[in-house]
Amino acid sequence: MSIARIATFAFAGIDPVPVEVQVQVAPGLPAFILVGLPDKAVAESRERVRAALTGLGLSLPPKRVLVNLAPADILKEGSHFDLPIALALLAAMDIVPREEAAGYAALGELSLDGVIMPVAGVLPAALGASARGLGLVCPAAQGGEAAWAGRIEVLAAPDIGALLNHFRGVQLLAPPQPPPLATGPRIGPCLSDVKGQESAKRAIEVAAAGGHNLLMIGPPGAGKSMLAARLPALLPDLTPSEALEVSLVHSVAGMLEGGRLVTRPPFRDPHHSASMPALVGGGARARPGEISLAHRGVLFLDEWPEFPRPALEALRQPMETGRTVISRVHAHVAYPARFQCIAAMNPCRCGYLGEAGRECGRAPRCGEDYRNRLSGPLLDRMDLTIEVRPIPPAELTRAPAGETSAMVARRVQAARDAQRARWGEAGPASNAEAPIQDLQRLLAPEAEQLMETAATRLGLSSRAHVRTLRVARTIADLAGNAAIGRMHVAEALAFRQRLRTPAADRDPARVTLTRAPTDKENIP
Repeated sequence: MSIARIATFAFAGIDPVPVEVQVQVAPGLPAFILVGLPDKAVAESRERVRAALTGLGLSLPPKRVLVNLAPADILKEGSHFDLPIALALLAAMDIVPREEAAGYAALGELSLDGVIMPVAGVLPAALGASARGLGLVCPAAQGGEAAWAGRIEVLAAPDIGALLNHFRGVQLLAPPQPPPLATGPRIGPCLSDVKGQESAKRAIEVAAAGGHNLLMIGPPGAGKSMLAARLPALLPDLTPSEALEVSLVHSVAGMLEGGRLVTRPPFRDPHHSASMPALVGGGARARPGEISLAHRGVLFLDEWPEFPRPALEALRQPMETGRTVISRVHAHVAYPARFQCIAAMNPCRCGYLGEAGRECGRAPRCGEDYRNRLSGPLLDRMDLTIEVRPIPPAELTRAPAGETSAMVARRVQAARDAQRARWGEAGPASNAEAPIQDLQRLLAPEAEQLMETAATRLGLSSRAHVRTLRVARTIADLAGNAAIGRMHVAEALAFRQRLRTPAADRDPARVTLTRAPTDKENIP
């Protein structure tokens, strides 16, 4: 009887959970038994391992082979257990040195001919192996991804035969190198393509500078999606710590292309038919959802009221805490979800509320019913709300080209630099996360008086009060001011003014959403 051991990992969110693969080859009737709470994909690894060894000219010994995945009370999911099971079995058969194999963690999927195929989670597994003082065996296509873990020995093998030759000293696997970081100009549509819409472009700039949530309301074709598509080009590159956070999420999701770290803020735009598990995470294996894939980036929700109501309401807690927790019977899985929500919607179902000759016969009732699909707590979490109106044809054709994305991005970068200098490396990443105590210290007396008066008259909640101050702090940063002045607060309050329907104009008590002033209106 002989026992061999090799380490691997399961995943709880982006955190690697150590798992020890134990293989015992003992006398008895020929059998290949796999225990340790495996799921269907892990249980099927027996046949893949058997076929891969057959491709090497090896066969299982005519004995009782028992594979245990310890600890046995943790559910093992995924095909990445193929490679550690095969290595531990080869060590138990004395084909691979046991002591040498025990110094590595392994993960990878085996094809029937022994090729090691890419799997999800190599980057967090490499970090977990480095923390435990182990090397890592992984697919050759993901060796560069594992090399980002730093000082760790990585064996990136194309197939099980090359790996076997390396352990036997016949062939040497060269250590992989991390792929180069993406460099060069930012790619994306330019803001200068947008004619007019100066108020909307100002709101986009403020949202980008402070990481604030933004809601755009307007009829079809007014330019809401066009504006949202130009937001990513305004955002600065991720810091090294942010890039690592985002890359860990994408690695667990199997979306880290070419092993390159994600250095640009992600931009996710799910369709409005997306379910709640697709949006916030979940499913049979508790995979990350769109809000986690948009971590440290932008989540664009077009046709906002058309999303399922439970999916929208599930956004409320992650928008406050920056993380989402998926509850299961056996465990609770948490994913980071610090995203910037950009939403767009029509004023009503037909889209032409308030336009004479184009609105439907149910106006203004249709607008009220449509907006009631969004709850008050959800709307309260939107920092800026603007009304995007169509541009007249004469202005559309004659308007001069506006500022380019590069010009606006420089102002956004300067504002973000000021925020990092103010909050420090251990503080919030942007003004959207700034605590109220720090904001009040930077508030001028006349600005504080205006904020108190406006909050009382507009009936702002405590959350809306804090979020308005955060927007005012960003406006001050764009202006290069150290203190939050009265005009900064006034502009931030303008983005929370009430949006009235035609019925609300007749009855001031009937108020629904908020908007920013148009170009012809004055900021109070």
